[in-house]
Amino acid sequence: MPLVAGVDTSTQSCKIVVRDAETGTPVRTGSAKHPDGTEVDPRHWWDAFQEAAAAAGGLSDVAALAVGGQQHGMVVLDADGNVIRPALLWNDNRSAPSAEALIAELGEGSRDAGAQAWADAVGSVLVASLTITKLRWLHDNEPENAARVAAVALPHDWLSWRIAGYGPAGDPTAPLGPQLDKLFTDRSDASGTGYYDAATSQYRPDLLERALGRADVVLPRVVGVAEAGAVAHASVAGSSVDGGALIGPGAGDNAGASLGLGMTPGDIAISIGTSGVVSAVAPKRTADGSGAINGFADATGNALMLAVTLNAARVLDAAREVLDVDFDGLADLALQAPPGSDGLVLVPYLEGERTPNRPDATGTLHGIRLATSTRHHLARAYIEGMLCGLADGLDALRAQGVSVDRVMLIGGAAQSPAVQQIAPQVFGLPIGIPEPGEYVADGAARQAAWVLASAGDPAAVAPAWSTTIATTLDADPKPVIRDQYAAVRDLTEAN
Repeated sequence: MPLVAGVDTSTQSCKIVVRDAETGTPVRTGSAKHPDGTEVDPRHWWDAFQEAAAAAGGLSDVAALAVGGQQHGMVVLDADGNVIRPALLWNDNRSAPSAEALIAELGEGSRDAGAQAWADAVGSVLVASLTITKLRWLHDNEPENAARVAAVALPHDWLSWRIAGYGPAGDPTAPLGPQLDKLFTDRSDASGTGYYDAATSQYRPDLLERALGRADVVLPRVVGVAEAGAVAHASVAGSSVDGGALIGPGAGDNAGASLGLGMTPGDIAISIGTSGVVSAVAPKRTADGSGAINGFADATGNALMLAVTLNAARVLDAAREVLDVDFDGLADLALQAPPGSDGLVLVPYLEGERTPNRPDATGTLHGIRLATSTRHHLARAYIEGMLCGLADGLDALRAQGVSVDRVMLIGGAAQSPAVQQIAPQVFGLPIGIPEPGEYVADGAARQAAWVLASAGDPAAVAPAWSTTIATTLDADPKPVIRDQYAAVRDLTEAN
């Protein structure tokens, strides 16, 4: 029974699942926390990976592994493989002005023309999340660091490279040294950089040069969907397996979750995590010049369209803080208020927003009256506001002609009784809730099993591990919720 491991190096933690390669049966798991912040020294990811691997009983017996990771994070390396500065994460908004500058430049002064030009070139209109904007910020604000850049990687690329035994010169945990040309990645994560076109499967050095001022840097090799990028160093994994443990191409976190859920064209996943994500698998990517939809790649050869909100589960965290309740208490309060919360509406841009692109916006609360100044009205308004932002993302996908055949709600907040009752009212659709799981790590494990099978049979397909829908929620549209939200959504000071 060969074993495979899936690694999720997310914003908050590193999680590892070990599964049977043939059946997908879980064998063991481990996890470790990452530090908070919007910039993080990548060594913390390496330390957390090692801690999580130990908690999972070690990886000496796995025949293959793959890493799913937070998209967009900027990891810059010098010629000796050293990390030059802490990685800027996807949720670091300091590069928002850089995004606007790059858009205007490509549009020769016209933002609308520039936005469409970027969407045509790489599938996405630039926002602060994308790696290319962070490179422009580096060029403009830390020119000495920018001049030292010899390679640019993403979080999952860098961790896969370290697992293979590479790393800074002289580091005893990197016995193979700083071989930058051994960096590798996959189409899904590369497609979120802003300098890779998934439609042609090629990097765009001309766009990279616009940001960093030069293009003479090493970029990770983009490997095939079921191709091994390297072999894990025996000190890390696979020491008891003939030939060592193969390392799969990995994936961006949303593509990893899509693979873990077994999504195919027509499937929609609405994820309520640190960020809110409405994702759809389709045969071809979009080129949405409005910026509402990012046209990325998935981990199977299809496209993955995303509408992303910065404010998701953290909106519920804020509500719990304001009301001094736990998650169950928040749900109990919210379900005591009627749909629409009697006119109390939260626009939940508590940390700026990405969709719509308003990095400097603030949250607003409308419809406050004596009758709505209750704890249960406020609890429901927070939940409805969060879900309305995600529903706008679903509408944007429909506007791009994306098929909506099946909707799944995932993430920790999907288990809230209030979220489960209110979501069908906001979305107006039947919704399936899969069994709780580590979808990104599970997707990485499934990819590892695919890579292992392809090593013996190049025609092998991804194993058909099933995803069980634990709960199906019937459609229960309450138009008042979204009508109220639409009426006040744009009444924000910073548009």
